[in-house]
Amino acid sequence: MWEAITGPWPWWVTGPLLGLMVPILLLLGNKNFGISSTLRHVCAAVLPVKAEYFTSDNVRANMWNLVLALGVIVGATIAVLFLGGDRAPEVTPAAQELFATWNIAAPVRLQPSEIYLWPGAVSLRSLISLVVGGFLVGFGTRYAGGCTSGHAIMGLSLLNFGSLVATVGFFAGGVLVSQFIVPLVMAL
Repeated sequence: MWEAITGPWPWWVTGPLLGLMVPILLLLGNKNFGISSTLRHVCAAVLPVKAEYFTSDNVRANMWNLVLALGVIVGATIAVLFLGGDRAPEVTPAAQELFATWNIAAPVRLQPSEIYLWPGAVSLRSLISLVVGGFLVGFGTRYAGGCTSGHAIMGLSLLNFGSLVATVGFFAGGVLVSQFIVPLVMAL
């Protein structure tokens, strides 16, 4: 029984559970699923900022979004501390070969320590990855009017054409970056 909780969950369990968020949020409060607006709501709630983007007419009405974000943080903490969530899935042999072309020793984990963990975080490659990548993700989320989860899960289920365009763009961008940009950054 414990292995069923601590091990990877199959798609046919997690997919429907995630998909049920859409009707639950719509039926219980006419809310849209997504996490990217959380920063906006946090800033509106705690900072006296004059920027129009960070103002909110009704912080209390958006409190559910802050609770959702807090639940994600608490759930991830519980998973790492008590359910073995700090163990990343094994890397496939094909991915190990790809990492070898980038001069990274065959990692056993999904996120190789040479890229993401200290002291690797002080390398030029890591700084470029973190700063430029973080900026592009934030800019893209704002420009697209939402994040991948909001568009792909909520927007597509509501048959929103803009969400379809955004989701296709997210995936196309991911393919292009992984094929062309990541090898350039890894060569630094």
